[in-house]
Amino acid sequence: MDASTNWAAFSSAEPELAKTVEARFAAFTHHTLATLRRDGAPRTTGLEVRFLRGELWLGMMPNSLKALDLRRDPRFALQANPGEGTGMGGGDVRISGRAIEVEDPEEKAGYVEEVEPPQPFHLFRTELTEVVRTYVEDDTYLVAEVWQPGEPVRTLRRT
Repeated sequence: MDASTNWAAFSSAEPELAKTVEARFAAFTHHTLATLRRDGAPRTTGLEVRFLRGELWLGMMPNSLKALDLRRDPRFALQANPGEGTGMGGGDVRISGRAIEVEDPEEKAGYVEEVEPPQPFHLFRTELTEVVRTYVEDDTYLVAEVWQPGEPVRTLRRT
């Protein structure tokens, strides 16, 4: 069993959950990324994400602290913008994994062609270790759908 996988493999394994997660991220432009500072403390920052060509991409300004954090320690957690109020339409969505910086000029050029980001920039593709969706069902249950590579989605309900 792999310890991680890319977005295409996750989408293939769990298409309904993947569709819900992508829709939650598409609902807003800015989301929250958590990285690890040099001293091990968490750092949260905003960023935009893209789902393109079977990958979840993280693009960042050159030498941003979050990019430097990921170069040093690739572990991350990403949370979809919850939106206004307390409705949380579609639930709370979080993705954890490792961010791998893209150095290949052709791969980076393909991203630039589709996204047209400000230049220069850091580009990271992601290897997923967990995807979680939490929502309220029937005003009664707190439901968590948890996916990890090589495992089916586990659904947990609490009252």
